[in-house]
Amino acid sequence: MTASSIALPAVPQSATLPRISVLVRHAAPRVLEGMILPVAVFYAGLLVAGVHGGLVLAVAWVYGGVVLRLVRRRTVPGTVLLAMLAITVRAALALLTGNVVIYFLQPTLGVFCASLAFLCTAAGRRPLIQRVTTDLVPLPDHLVRHPRMRRFFVHLSLLWGLVQFANGTLSLWLLFSEPIQTYLIVRTAAVALLMVLAAAASLLAFRRVLRVMQQRG
Repeated sequence: MTASSIALPAVPQSATLPRISVLVRHAAPRVLEGMILPVAVFYAGLLVAGVHGGLVLAVAWVYGGVVLRLVRRRTVPGTVLLAMLAITVRAALALLTGNVVIYFLQPTLGVFCASLAFLCTAAGRRPLIQRVTTDLVPLPDHLVRHPRMRRFFVHLSLLWGLVQFANGTLSLWLLFSEPIQTYLIVRTAAVALLMVLAAAASLLAFRRVLRVMQQRG
């Protein structure tokens, strides 16, 4: 059997990427909750009551989110419980040592771990970036399983692995070279820009792959 005789799964012509507004509505709450609000809450506490106020308010924010889920009788995800435990330990260590750098060091190291995970799982059966993508954006199963889409996820893993490495390197440098106020503002703005550019590149690449899949069948 020759390579040319092996037929790839056909891609229906009706298969299209969900509209941008749908993707934004689906992903925006997760980005807001996971990236923007925690920094904003800490910064607000920092301005009002100093470092200790920022730490206390950040912890209260996380616990408040868990309590709100319980009141609404919604399931509390395991990732949220782990985040609650992590922020409690980080805040306690920062308060006990009087060094707020400790509070931000763990998430920065976590970014490097994410970079390593993206790169190491790039060639795996189900790359980590595929799981992240399907969590944020609902994709049809026939697209996810297609061989060309599998190659796309490998390339996407490499892209986001490098992006997260750049994110961690910038964050680490700012953390140890700038005041916390500067770190919060510059790091948040720079990382947001980096993520937007990477997300835009990912979206354009996805559209191109999908178009090729539809043309070749």
